[in-house]
Amino acid sequence: MTPACLEAYGAIRHEGRLADRALEYTLRPKRHLYSNERRAVAERVYALVRRQLTVDALLERTGPAFGKMSTTTQDRLRIASSRVLDGEDAAAVARGMGLSADETAALAALPAARRALAQLPEDARFALEASFPDALATAWRAEYGKDARRAAEAVNTRAPLTIRTNTLKTDREALRLRLHTEGVEATPTPLSPLGLFLAGHKNAFSLQSFRDGLFEIQDEGSQLLGLLVDAPPTCVVDACAGAGGKTLQLAAQMKNRGELFALDVDARRLDDLRLRARRDGVHNTRVRLIPPEGPAAREALADLVGKADRVLVDAPCTGTGTLRRKPDARYRFSLDVLAEAVARQTALLEQFAPLVKPGGRLVYGTCSVLRAENEAVAEAFTAAHPEFRLLPPADRLGPELGEAVSQGSYLRLTTHVHGTDGFFGAIFLRAR
Repeated sequence: MTPACLEAYGAIRHEGRLADRALEYTLRPKRHLYSNERRAVAERVYALVRRQLTVDALLERTGPAFGKMSTTTQDRLRIASSRVLDGEDAAAVARGMGLSADETAALAALPAARRALAQLPEDARFALEASFPDALATAWRAEYGKDARRAAEAVNTRAPLTIRTNTLKTDREALRLRLHTEGVEATPTPLSPLGLFLAGHKNAFSLQSFRDGLFEIQDEGSQLLGLLVDAPPTCVVDACAGAGGKTLQLAAQMKNRGELFALDVDARRLDDLRLRARRDGVHNTRVRLIPPEGPAAREALADLVGKADRVLVDAPCTGTGTLRRKPDARYRFSLDVLAEAVARQTALLEQFAPLVKPGGRLVYGTCSVLRAENEAVAEAFTAAHPEFRLLPPADRLGPELGEAVSQGSYLRLTTHVHGTDGFFGAIFLRAR
């Protein structure tokens, strides 16, 4: 498995590939690997990506030998160190990976390196221990204050496998019993009434219940953002549909009635949505490829202006709420990337707000935890559009759940508090 780990990690670190795509590309031709070995490769690579800056900082403190090693040797030692930091025995890891004497000595020196790291000033230590680039570490601490370390530790753990029940075909309890017959134990999610956590390591995509369209893989926080829409069986627009995770949830809310327009600028992702919709038994979706901006984009939306009871703008963002599942996103974060995301989010609200009919609702969401992409964008929108006013999440989710997941007038989910990915949601009601 070590060669596969090295190949995938090298593609991520040295070629700049996205982690999920690098793993898929690496593992697809390796038919000799069993499913448990493939899973172990993915888990080891993701664990290292999460702790990449921490591992490097420690190895650089084990002595000058690390800097003189070849790139492949360094990567092998990084993988070994990550396993040790996750609790495996250093001697056993060294034997199993066939490490040299110098590499084994570096592993043995990790405890001393951790003590040296602990002596750094808090600013530098937080960034390295969280494995956050400096810009993200600064933004994170500004966001979370005294809870910054706990919040960082939460996103540096492996996320649970969470699914959403397709209520067009079954209900949550019936799905749980069906999964039991397929050898998979599932427990209800505490916040979303649609979700289940799957135990064990079985490939969910291989289950007959998945092929039958009984569930979709979707984080509990994402499910709650979908519930915020409360889509009626009339006219609904999913403005940034992508591959359709929330589109399919909205279709189920609508009980396959009315018209659900799924819009996106990426034809490939919309093709994925069509395939998923067929599997899920969804047939009220109108998939539409739209230009990204300009007069052509306005023309593509002209027939929907003032017609939608609900418009969901689940906007592209920095992804700081999904670092458990996409750990490599942290290394792409910068202040320029953040500014570009805010500009894009602001433009999307301006583009799609006119589609909302009087008395309808516009729902804005991100998978970011940063105020700049969330409250700041929402506040700027309401300041520029007095015809829209905020509704609290409890208006759609009910008082008990609404209170549990709200911060002020917004849906605010964080991993260290709610156990979900980080999500933000705002409901804007258009005046009649």
